[in-house]
Amino acid sequence: MRVLVVLPTYNEIENIARMLEALRFNVPRADILVVDDGSPDGTADAADKVGEELGQITVLRRAGKGGLGSAYRDGFKWGLDRDYDALVEIDCDFSHDPRSLPTLLHHAENYEVVIGSRYVAGGAIPTWSTSRLLLSKGGNRYASMMLRLNVADATAGYRVYRRSALEKIHYETVTADGYGFQIEMTYRARLGGASITETPISFTDRTEGESKMSSSIVVEALLLVTKWGLQRLVGRSPRHLTTTAP
Repeated sequence: MRVLVVLPTYNEIENIARMLEALRFNVPRADILVVDDGSPDGTADAADKVGEELGQITVLRRAGKGGLGSAYRDGFKWGLDRDYDALVEIDCDFSHDPRSLPTLLHHAENYEVVIGSRYVAGGAIPTWSTSRLLLSKGGNRYASMMLRLNVADATAGYRVYRRSALEKIHYETVTADGYGFQIEMTYRARLGGASITETPISFTDRTEGESKMSSSIVVEALLLVTKWGLQRLVGRSPRHLTTTAP
């Protein structure tokens, strides 16, 4: 199975070298695509330097900050055009532990979508407050109920997609960002009949750099879930799935 790790970056100079080294150590046979959104701190140049040392690392430079969903769409297209069998989503800030990736890839031998889940048995978020944990769990339960996802962690960003899943999802037309992007990808995978599994991970907030997530992205995701849920209730077909919030 040819594996491509898609690693979106924006101002990750504190993390990029360590992350690339950790990925190479834990999944030495995988190729890595850094999708950089014109980081002014020199992230792309640092990634190129590490790539020269480690090999199997390509940097896709984008003109400006286009968002997480856009970065993954470009990364997926790059990988599918080059005949990779499995494509990985992972954050550069070490909130996703690269040591868990071999387990996710093992499950990808039998499933089309593998989600590194915080909310299945064995998953954990040791650094979150009770209120933040309840809010996140509540949002995920709402999304699963409204969209019949049967997934505990639809907002998780640590994933493996098989080529067949991305083809069923029609990922190129997904335009939501942040949490909304992850939920829409999960929803489309379920609608398309892709096989989905969750495997537990321990999630840790970043310690270096600044978070890219904002409250507006969270609100957008909730509005989109409500819109898609209402469309589902009135029998709208998947081709009508859009990301314009109500």
